[in-house]
Amino acid sequence: MKVILLKDIETVGKKYEIKSIKDGYARNFLIPNGLAKPANASAMAELKEIKKQGEKIAEEHLIEIQKIASKLDGQEFEFFVKTGEGGQLFEAITPLKIAKKLSDSGFNVKKDQIILDNPIKELGEFHAKINLDHHLEVKITIIVEQESSNEIVEE
Repeated sequence: MKVILLKDIETVGKKYEIKSIKDGYARNFLIPNGLAKPANASAMAELKEIKKQGEKIAEEHLIEIQKIASKLDGQEFEFFVKTGEGGQLFEAITPLKIAKKLSDSGFNVKKDQIILDNPIKELGEFHAKINLDHHLEVKITIIVEQESSNEIVEE
């Protein structure tokens, strides 16, 4: 029996694939549990429409991600940090902190999309890669500077 899968099924196939399945497995398990439906003419037409809508949504998402990538690529972000003697940072600049800074700047980037060779633990200029959806990659510059101490000494 030919069925259209409505969900990913590990041993059978991916969502919206058309598969030939044994009649008993389809009638007794897949169809009653809402995991598949028979691949008749109306279901095939519906599947075609769903795939067309999915492609349109994916294309719109790609355009949006490309806009974000063009705005983000080459940007510089400054971090002002407290340092000890010899310029040693009290805390490292991690992907989480970079993601927060990007979020504050209006870019919705998750920490696991930010690639650093190592957490930044010293003053200077560093480069980070950001892996966006649709396999787009941008590079940003992280500038780590010492926080100026504006201590007022009262006498």
